[in-house]
Amino acid sequence: MSRARQPPLVTGISPNEGAPWTKVTIRGENLGTGPNDLIGLSICGHNCLLTAEWMSASKIVCRVGPAKDDKGEIIVTTRSGGNGTSTVSFKLLKPERIGILDQSAVWVDEMNYYDMRTDRNKGISPLSLRPSNPLGIDIDKGRVPLKDLEQMFPEMSGDFTSENFSATWYLIENHSSTSFESLRVAAGNLKKQASKKNEGSLAYVKGGLSTFFEAQDALAAIHQKLESDGTEKVEGSMTQRLENVLNRASDTADALFQEVLGRKDKADSTRNALNVLQRFKFLFNLPLNIERNIQKGDYDVVINDYEKAKSLFGNTEVPVFKKVYAEVEMRIGALRSLLLDKLLETPSTLHDQKRYIRYLSDLHASGDPAWQCIVAQHKWILQLMQNCKDDYIKEQRAGGMGLDLDGDPRPSALSRISHMSSVKRGGSFQTPRDDSWNYKSPQQVRFVEKLTDVVISQLPNFWKLWISYVNGSLFSETGEKTGQVEKFKRNARQRQNDFKGMIEEVTRRLVQLVRGALLPSSLTDSELRLYGGWDNKTPLTGPWLTQIIHTVRLSHEALCALEIPNDLLQVIQDLLLDLRVYCLLTTLQQTADDVKRLAEKEDWVVDNEGITSLPAQFEQCMVQMLQSLKEPLECKPGEVNIFQLDQVQNQACELFLSITKVFISCLEQLSVKTDSRADASHISVDVPSPDLFGSVHEDFSPRPEQHLLIILSNCQYLEKHTFLNLAQHLEKHSFTTTDKITRVAIMAVRELDERLFESYIEKKADPIVGSLEPGIYAGYFDWKDCLTPTGVRSYLKEVLVSLIAVHAEVFTVSKELVPRVLSKIVEAVAEEMCRLMMCVSSFSKNGALQARLEICALKDALSCYLTSESQSSFKQAMEVLPQLQGGTDKKLLEELLNKFKSSMHLQLTCFQPSSVQPVKR
Repeated sequence: MSRARQPPLVTGISPNEGAPWTKVTIRGENLGTGPNDLIGLSICGHNCLLTAEWMSASKIVCRVGPAKDDKGEIIVTTRSGGNGTSTVSFKLLKPERIGILDQSAVWVDEMNYYDMRTDRNKGISPLSLRPSNPLGIDIDKGRVPLKDLEQMFPEMSGDFTSENFSATWYLIENHSSTSFESLRVAAGNLKKQASKKNEGSLAYVKGGLSTFFEAQDALAAIHQKLESDGTEKVEGSMTQRLENVLNRASDTADALFQEVLGRKDKADSTRNALNVLQRFKFLFNLPLNIERNIQKGDYDVVINDYEKAKSLFGNTEVPVFKKVYAEVEMRIGALRSLLLDKLLETPSTLHDQKRYIRYLSDLHASGDPAWQCIVAQHKWILQLMQNCKDDYIKEQRAGGMGLDLDGDPRPSALSRISHMSSVKRGGSFQTPRDDSWNYKSPQQVRFVEKLTDVVISQLPNFWKLWISYVNGSLFSETGEKTGQVEKFKRNARQRQNDFKGMIEEVTRRLVQLVRGALLPSSLTDSELRLYGGWDNKTPLTGPWLTQIIHTVRLSHEALCALEIPNDLLQVIQDLLLDLRVYCLLTTLQQTADDVKRLAEKEDWVVDNEGITSLPAQFEQCMVQMLQSLKEPLECKPGEVNIFQLDQVQNQACELFLSITKVFISCLEQLSVKTDSRADASHISVDVPSPDLFGSVHEDFSPRPEQHLLIILSNCQYLEKHTFLNLAQHLEKHSFTTTDKITRVAIMAVRELDERLFESYIEKKADPIVGSLEPGIYAGYFDWKDCLTPTGVRSYLKEVLVSLIAVHAEVFTVSKELVPRVLSKIVEAVAEEMCRLMMCVSSFSKNGALQARLEICALKDALSCYLTSESQSSFKQAMEVLPQLQGGTDKKLLEELLNKFKSSMHLQLTCFQPSSVQPVKR
């Protein structure tokens, strides 16, 4: 078995003897592993576990109880080792106790005794010295209720010191279960105690008999001498002479000891004065002690001494005591004034405020110090807010760079509440703030943060001070005993409306100062003179307004956490609503300005889909704008969705539509742009188109027609992708007019697309259409008189080459535009051919065959781009021509068509469906 589990062994005790309740130190081995392991300790058979204090495995300190045995062992019991043994013993001394009726040669102080159990002097009644167990046997309290005993023995008592003592009551109450033999032994103990007291009294009388006999003999001798002299009744008798002698002896003694007695009386007077000073030195030293303790700041000591002096000497009639007590009162009055000044001093902590209020309450200061402190704190908070506004306006007018007005390097209350939480913003706000942030931010932003920091840092302590005032926790137990707490609670209940007005004034002042800096139009002229004065020539941008909304929200959450009633904070909610609306409208207006400048960023670099970066830049600008509005548009608990307000909804919709109109206007301006710079304005394609004629290079300066093509391609992308993506973002951010915005934007871009497309077709189709008639009749060609056809004439090939050039130009920009552009040009060509054929009065056989050959060649070459209109035009042109007469003409027509297709196979390939698919970005 390990050493930790061996039974306890006591090897020493110090002291080894003593009276009950003597403090002893027990030493030994294996005395337990801890306080919980010690489960038993007995000395001389008495259980001392209650007073035991386990120090270590080799040391225990306890007090010896009133054991029955005079000498015995020390037994320690532990959970881990069980019952222990002892190699030493303790001797219990039982001094005889002197009762109140016992004779003693010394004075016994019955009003004060020393309690060794608690190391304290206790005042007791003399009756408490009576024996607790007069019968000398174990007391066994019965279960008979006291009420039943009172009914059984009316007007009697079980207290053996009472005049109405009832022995039967005492036995039933204390020995109801005691056996008869034990009671018989108890009766014998009573007899022994009575006989012992009688013997003590008789011995006392016997010891003083000799003195009485001597006194009796002396008196008898004097009486016999006087009788034998017989002159006790005669003048000059021995008795008279004895009296004279005694008087002279007394006078002589008085003369001899007059000086000594005088000095004795003076010494007695001095001794009495010193006794008075010593006895009442507390009062005489109190003024000086009060002054010293005030200087040291020990106000609790001063208050305790004052309460003690007031209870002892407050109603004294002794002049010297009254004089000293008056000086004490004077110094306490000065202390009250000092504490009140400290209480009303600003700034101060909540802890100091509570402390000074408690001191003034204990000193019974006049008035209501707690309410005076609340009023002073309210005025100070308002003054701080006004000073904050004045300092920032002064700095703005002085052209300051945003230096920290306080120079306090500690984090603000606002930053502690937000726990360094960052706000999602665009631009420079995406990075954490550095030391130069104060130099970059506008005065209004820093003012709002400083103002809210003032409110958040001061208002919580102000509110907590009021709560402590209401529930009475500001006052000490002394105040509760004197009824001051109830008095102040009544005052607090009566002043609830006044305090509510204070909180309302602070929040209203906060809101008005913020409105004066950011929303001056929401204030009246009188309010603007008080809370305005800012230079608002440069309006704040959306990210800064978002930062301000974040700041105001944090302050509102901090005030809500104090459980301030919602009606007092409603003005802050109204401010937040106005700030959110203002931020939304301002951001939309500023976004319109940003979109207007996008035209300057157009680099004319197209991708495989034929679009430049402009639509992506527009979409990115709008998405960033919506992301910056995420926090202002978000509805916190208790806030209103700003899109539920009809006026705001309409204004936002109009501004958003104006943004799209601005962008479409930018596109229209770019479509007619002619000042392209060769070093920056060029077309670059990801997959170059076929270089058929060596005239189209990978990099070349765009012409006006190419501007139109690029803008047309951008318009198509806007309609099919960008506006639909923006609609999704708008719905994600809870815009309620998304459908209207999308519909109007698509209509606007379609109108622009139609205008630009018509302009481009006009520029490309007119030259081609205009070349048909001169080409047909070149060389004085006549349909009535012409040779047999040998092939397609040159004018038609020139038309096809022109179409191929248009195809190449469009394909270079956007493959998707090719069918749309060529189909429209083919319609114009077909219509012109139809008109020219209808204008011919008559055809010869060879003329009809030549016309049919050219129309079929043109129709077959452009078959991929024929529309119902162009097919109708070609059909009408064919109907005008005379029908072929025989199979020879048809065969010749077919051969000439095949020859044409074979000779221009390479050129006509571009009109076939392309196998090259555009690369998606």
